Amino acid sequence: MNQQAHFIAIGGSAMHNLAIALHRAGATVTGSDDEIFEPSRSRLKKYGLLPPEEGWFPERIHSGLDAVILGMHAKKDNPELSEAEKSGVTIYSYPEFLYRHSCNKKRVVIGGSHGKTTTTAMILHVLHYNNINADFMVGAQLAGFETMVQLSEEAPVMILEGDEYLTSPVDLRPKFHLYKPHTAVITGIAWDHMNVFPTFDNYVEQFRIFAGSIMPGGTLIYCSADAELERLIRDLEQGDIHQYGYGLPGYRVKEGVVYITAEGYEWPMKVIGQHNLMNMEAARLVCEDLGLDGKAFYEAMQSFEGASGRLEKLYDDGSLTVIKDFAHAPSKLKATIGAVKEAYPGRNLIAVMELHTFSSLNKQFLPQYASSMQGADTKAVFYSPHTLEMKKLPAITAEEVYDFFNDNTLAVITSPGRLERYLRKHLQKNSVLLLMSSGNFGGVALQELIRELESKQ
Repeated sequence: MNQQAHFIAIGGSAMHNLAIALHRAGATVTGSDDEIFEPSRSRLKKYGLLPPEEGWFPERIHSGLDAVILGMHAKKDNPELSEAEKSGVTIYSYPEFLYRHSCNKKRVVIGGSHGKTTTTAMILHVLHYNNINADFMVGAQLAGFETMVQLSEEAPVMILEGDEYLTSPVDLRPKFHLYKPHTAVITGIAWDHMNVFPTFDNYVEQFRIFAGSIMPGGTLIYCSADAELERLIRDLEQGDIHQYGYGLPGYRVKEGVVYITAEGYEWPMKVIGQHNLMNMEAARLVCEDLGLDGKAFYEAMQSFEGASGRLEKLYDDGSLTVIKDFAHAPSKLKATIGAVKEAYPGRNLIAVMELHTFSSLNKQFLPQYASSMQGADTKAVFYSPHTLEMKKLPAITAEEVYDFFNDNTLAVITSPGRLERYLRKHLQKNSVLLLMSSGNFGGVALQELIRELESKQ
């Protein structure tokens, strides 16, 4: 790949992975950012792509560049973006760049309010296990994969996680509107990103547009157990698009292990939860669309351990288990709590979630959380007043959180120190501690707590 690309906001999760993927494919890559955190910093440094200093430098934009790739972290008035616009260099958002790369490939795009990262990860795991070459972009690190993005000339297919969030500071379309899939998946619809989609109807409309972007003769795979999604599919004018609904497969749980009944066998799996079993059904239908039969799929899935941060087991000594999950929306809390409760019957389930996203910290959206944590035995909600200040949102009181969650057994915690004391108090035998957040719980040293538990063994 003989090209030169410059990344504006190279430190982002998706952006730094795309930069590394281009570098590994042979391109000359440079980049800038005004802040770069871990793990982006270490990973960029490993490949010699870490900018020599933080900040924006218009002089890094020059006529020899084949592409400038713009990240969402940059602002409209970014000096490097202004220079690129003046100089006439071709500017792409990263979804635009991925579409350009895959325009001659079969594109499989996994969308949905929840489960898209896990479903994409399942598909990639099965393809990798069966030695099927595919380019990809996925939203979490996967075991056995060096990067979250892979680009090549020879792969005939590209698997893309289809995020509904905005494309770039100068392109306010949802990312998944740009990919034009041949095969599309919608895992479900549950209102999210209230700061961008102010009403539920407006949010649903984005999925209608996504479904309408499927290439002629393509395939739509959707969760028929989702009532809102069923209504959307029923109202679509799909023409020659093939539609396949999926639901919950046959299964049983024994001693914390899920067994799928299929193809005349019982297949032991490492994933838990009905929502993940439905994600697995979506992945199976995609792999079938790509030419793999059921036995090849389930054989590969037996070794799938999940994507980083998705029901990720941080500690387990047989009596005390600590699990971290990316869950933050109300529907995700219910599904994750239900999954852990089913997998660990008889254990005391301690669920702790962080209000961190714009939606979860918005007083208009917070009533959606009513009764969302009632499946847990012990439960707490953490939020940081500093995060509210950073996001320029109105203050929220602990009393308001109690009311929004409609649960008088809930503990509401607003300082990392108090949260750490709460965790230490509840790390007891015959328990499962479930930590749910898209953030980092105010910087609480979770790994230090885990090391303490391990040292006691």
